[in-house]
Amino acid sequence: MAKDHSLAVRLLLNIGHGLDHMFLLIFAAAVGVMAHDFGFSTWEDLMPYGVGAFVLFGLGSIPSGRLGDLWGRRRMMIVFFIGIGVATLLAAVAQTVWQMAIALTLVGAFASIYHPVGIPFLVQKSANPGYAIGINGLAGNLGVALAAMLTGFLIKWIGWRAAFAVPALFSIGCGVWFALICPPEVEAPAKRKSGPKVALSRAMVARVLAVMTVSAATGSVIFNFTTNGNNQLFAERFAGVLEDPAILGILLAVIYTVASIMQVVVGKLLDKYSLRPIFLGIVLLQIPLFVLAAYAQGWWLFAAMLGVMVFIFGAVPFVDVMIVRYVDDRMRSRVAGIRLSISLGLSSIAVWALGPAVKGWGFESLLLIMAGFATCTAIVVLFLPADTDVKVEPA
Repeated sequence: MAKDHSLAVRLLLNIGHGLDHMFLLIFAAAVGVMAHDFGFSTWEDLMPYGVGAFVLFGLGSIPSGRLGDLWGRRRMMIVFFIGIGVATLLAAVAQTVWQMAIALTLVGAFASIYHPVGIPFLVQKSANPGYAIGINGLAGNLGVALAAMLTGFLIKWIGWRAAFAVPALFSIGCGVWFALICPPEVEAPAKRKSGPKVALSRAMVARVLAVMTVSAATGSVIFNFTTNGNNQLFAERFAGVLEDPAILGILLAVIYTVASIMQVVVGKLLDKYSLRPIFLGIVLLQIPLFVLAAYAQGWWLFAAMLGVMVFIFGAVPFVDVMIVRYVDDRMRSRVAGIRLSISLGLSSIAVWALGPAVKGWGFESLLLIMAGFATCTAIVVLFLPADTDVKVEPA
């Protein structure tokens, strides 16, 4: 196997995952404060204007994955770091709600690059891909935690525009650093002729892609609903107990940080054990915790959501590990792009509907619906092929 990436390149690839998730959630973390500036009386009315980011996050994955395989993953990562930074700066200076909507949509377009390009780039030389994906997932979800905490403090100290501008400048700096230290690729992944090949029958390939897509879609709905809605859920359920946005941001950051560690544990397990029973167990544990969170208030909500997020984040590495285990590296970015486009395109509805749904039904009903989505994921996972059905042929 070829030598793995340098430590600095792996560090930047993991930082990139954190930035990807953080940029997508700055708006959700700041929307309660931003609403008044854009002429809205409640955050629920402003929230739908952020849906373009999540639509492009999904739809953009197909061209991003294709370019990653055919043009080169290193080049695409440079575009990611600098492009998402510039788009977020545009959000920081937006003066109207439609300018903000357009800027957020551009953020989503550049954010679509990371998952189909950055993760295959990270694991293409890794001897322990499950562990590498686990660490990468930890980094991604620390970005979720940072969005909650950093946005809260920047809003308190400077204002919501700084919550967009500060990480944007950091990302542009990371892009310059990545361009300087990451060696150029000898050839694009799709043009390589050497390396092992994953051999699956057509029926098995169709089954794997179906499981991947459906489980990713239901998982993404759950992930987007919770990470975009938790700030407002905590503000509602902690009313009269804690109302400082910075403190509530710290509580969410604690939850996301603890939950993120689960990804490393899962990654290590997946390098040693079968994928299906681990995935099924983690998804099943989400169901009772969602039910508990639906009725909890104050510190009981904190405990319930800690459990919920541990198992939501614990489920995140599975689809990426499926791609590594069942798909050739020569086409991993394209396969990842297609399944992301479908699953994230569908799950973007969760972001668009979040504000109106909370306004109409309340968080209690929506948390119970999330328990239903977790049940659907568990059913789909039962159709995942056994490890013995997968063969790897030498080139």
